[in-house]
Order: sequence, then structure tokens, then C-alpha cells
Amino acid sequence: MAPKHNNMVFDSHFHKDWQRYVKTWFNQAGKKKRRRTRRLEKAKAIAPRPVAGLLRPVVHCQTIRYNARVRAGRGFTLDELKAAGINKKQALSIGIAVDHRRKNRSQESLQANVLRLKEYKSRLILFPRKASKPKKGDSTQAEIDVATQLTGPVLPIKQTWSDTTARAITDEEKKQSAFQTMRMYRANVRLVGVREKRAKEAAEDDGLGVKKKKK
Repeated sequence: MAPKHNNMVFDSHFHKDWQRYVKTWFNQAGKKKRRRTRRLEKAKAIAPRPVAGLLRPVVHCQTIRYNARVRAGRGFTLDELKAAGINKKQALSIGIAVDHRRKNRSQESLQANVLRLKEYKSRLILFPRKASKPKKGDSTQAEIDVATQLTGPVLPIKQTWSDTTARAITDEEKKQSAFQTMRMYRANVRLVGVREKRAKEAAEDDGLGVKKKKK
């Protein structure tokens, strides 16, 4: 920008020592190969268990903007494990993540994760700790022979969208008022204690045979 009026001419320094601040990334290919090698080593170390790790539950995202979407959660609740018939101590040993802090806020999410656990249990091939002494619940030798390591995600989560389409508003819906319904609901919640107190006093007065004077 050129100077204006009778002012000093700028002495701009554009010849900076930019070479000091350039960051190179010549080890990109080497790091890529190293990551791949580590992934293969990890898969080999945990075989025949799935490469992706533990089974995670289906949970809804936070906030109104994203709560229609589902994602993988931290772990299954104790209620979900109980409904699926899985012991919480046994769950981690068979590749199921457990989160004792999460709570089920709806019956739908509980049933969805219970079905997920049951499907996982039906596909599970459980290797015995000692091949010579298999325990109850362990897989048969024929199932063990055909077992392969799962490289992809364990029971991948799919987004489900409702296929609702536009339609005409009915006369019954036109008569209803959402504002009035919410207003009455809030009033009922706010006055529940007052109404219970009045009902209790009225019941006590009826029991004693006391008649209230009309004003």
C-alpha cells in the first residue's frame, strides 16, 4: 500500500529468511510403511480375534442436529448384557466392550443393542483355553477349523432413515394445537404437588366429617 500525504516512505522487508520455517516431510513413505507393518504385527499378535477390536454398541449422536444419526458407543450397559444373557465379567473375555456408566434412556435402544449382542453371540466362535479339555459353551473342532480372522469392522453400524413422504394435513390435525397441548402439559407438571396436597386435605376432611363453609 503506497503512503499518502507528506509521510514517511515505508521500508518494507520482504526478503525474509523463509528457509528456516519450511517443514519437510520426506519420511512420509517410510512412516506409511511403518504403520502398515505395525498393523500386520498387531493383527498377528491378537489372532484369531478380530482386528477391529471389541464389539461396540449402537448409540445416538448428541444435540438436536445430529441425534438422528447413530454411531459406535464406548460399551454396552449392564442392563443390555443382562437382557442378552451375558455375564459382565465374561463379556470382556469374549470381545464385548462394557460401560457401567452408560444408561438406557429408551426401550428401543435397549432392544437394538440386545439384538446386536445376540447376533454377535450366534456368530461367535469361542476357542477353548485347553484344546484337550473343552468347556461348556466352547465351539466344536469343526467350527474352529473353519474360523478365520475378521479384518473389517465387527458388525458394522448402518444408518437408518425413515422413508416418510409429504402428505396433506387432516382436519383432525388442524383442530389440534401443539402450543395448547404443551402449555397444558407444563401446567400439569407444575401443579402436581398442589393438586396432591388439595386431594390429601379433602380426603382427611371427609374422613373427619368436616364440612367446609362456602364463601
